[in-house]
Amino acid sequence: MEIRDGAGRPIGRVMAQVAMVMNLDKCIGCHTCSVTCKQAWTNRSGVEYVWFNNVETRPGQGYPRQYEDQERWRGGWRRTGSGRLVPRAGGRLHKLATIFANPLMPSIQDYYEPWTYDYENLIVAPLGDDMPVARPRSLISGEPMNIEWSANWDDNLGGGPEVAGGDPLARRLGEKVRFSFEESFMFYLPRICEHCLNPSCVASCPSGALYKRSEDGIVLVDQDRCRGWRMCVTGCPYKKVYFNHKTGKAEKCTLCYPRVEVGLPTVCSETCVGRLRYLGVVLYDAERVGQAAAVADERDLYPAQLDVMLDPEDEGVRAAARRDGIAERWVESARRSPVYTLAARYRVALPLHPEYRTLPMVWYVPPLSPVVDALVETGHDGEAAGNLFGAIEALRIPVEYLAELFTAGDVEPVVGALRRLAAMRSHMRRVNLGEPVDEGIAEAVGMRTAEIEAMYRLLAVAKYDERYVIPTAYGVDEADRGVIEEVGCSLDFEGGPGTGGMGGAAPWGEASGRARPATVENFHALRVRQSGEKPSGSAKRVNLLNWDGRGRPEGLFPKKRKDGAEAAEEGTE
Repeated sequence: MEIRDGAGRPIGRVMAQVAMVMNLDKCIGCHTCSVTCKQAWTNRSGVEYVWFNNVETRPGQGYPRQYEDQERWRGGWRRTGSGRLVPRAGGRLHKLATIFANPLMPSIQDYYEPWTYDYENLIVAPLGDDMPVARPRSLISGEPMNIEWSANWDDNLGGGPEVAGGDPLARRLGEKVRFSFEESFMFYLPRICEHCLNPSCVASCPSGALYKRSEDGIVLVDQDRCRGWRMCVTGCPYKKVYFNHKTGKAEKCTLCYPRVEVGLPTVCSETCVGRLRYLGVVLYDAERVGQAAAVADERDLYPAQLDVMLDPEDEGVRAAARRDGIAERWVESARRSPVYTLAARYRVALPLHPEYRTLPMVWYVPPLSPVVDALVETGHDGEAAGNLFGAIEALRIPVEYLAELFTAGDVEPVVGALRRLAAMRSHMRRVNLGEPVDEGIAEAVGMRTAEIEAMYRLLAVAKYDERYVIPTAYGVDEADRGVIEEVGCSLDFEGGPGTGGMGGAAPWGEASGRARPATVENFHALRVRQSGEKPSGSAKRVNLLNWDGRGRPEGLFPKKRKDGAEAAEEGTE
């Protein structure tokens, strides 16, 4: 049955995608997201150099070094003269010819050689006049090494010519970017796997180990099918697929799918200090993906990708979603999605490198703060609409650089997004100071005052449930979200297999600690703990913050039975 949207266009197969938006105006480069992601997913041997989430300083060379130079790494897709898309690294015959020796892959030096420190020397060094030191040692060879590169070696040096001169985007712009440190600004760019609609890593895998989940669009690696050919590392233009040198398998960001399946945000989102990440569901027409990715002009890729996304407020779209088996709670989540709102309605969020033709689904709100700082330093009012609109065109790092990042070099969408952000800042300043509302500020950027204020609430003061609108996975009933005890292993006793005897765990070091079973029940219990109003399960919480020192806080001590023996609190074991 053919269903059409409000514009009269036929709607093909409707699919759902869990997507993310990051507001770069809020990122302070603290790397909390990187550290918590690493602790959760790559804190083990074989992936010491791997950061599923990393934060780069821009301008800068990135991680791995100069990953955006696709003339060198051949990631993503290219469009042939006939309009077909083929992997930039070559088709099946080329992969077959190089399957045992893939030359288009970053080396460990392009990432960095991971290290630890010889802390034992601080303890066992003989008594002497000099203070002992902990020299760096390679986590790969165990030998002493000199630290020459790391995951964010460009940190805070984006404006310096020694570092930023190696930025492929800056090289492309030439003299438009001034690298005198005192005349330039830098900003932070957090990166994870883009979980693209048209992933080139999936197309590059000879064994079919990489796949895109049909229910939520998350791209994963089937560890059983992976044969370690590493073609996916080449195929990903963002270089977000990594090789585990211990297991011989590929690994990548999973978008924390066990958490997402029970309605929890990703670890990087949950722990983000600046609250700059948004997660939500986007509905899209799967039959338009190939056509959008193959448009002739690279500058048309951004509007083409927006055209793939479907408006969940459209009656035709909702009917087509029901026709194609999209659960009602997913359609409702798409209606409240902050990702669709920021990317498609307000158009302040932009995709990263659409010219790779992968249709990435992690979007970015470009930074506006440097514009304000530049105005204040020159003695102007940094919040006045007129000043802000004029300053956007004269950034010391021009909007052309942001356009190279987000819109394949097209300046217009970037300027439009920055103008809307500037209008929001100016309007809310007037509101907070009690000045009369100037309708002309919103009209100057094609918006209404109510829309400006709604955008402010979402970008500046949104609550947890507004930033993360994630439905539970298919098949998860409401009854499943009750109080569920975390599942443990019966062998997890002191000295038992769960504490180091099996699986290669060690008493100390990066593989130490008790193995934690990754089950859906664990994440259900985690959701209950984090979102419930009362403590659940056996781990009771005691509020000592408001205790005045008199009496006994409830739950601090076990209750006494009539016979004088101690009894567990109600609800505990």
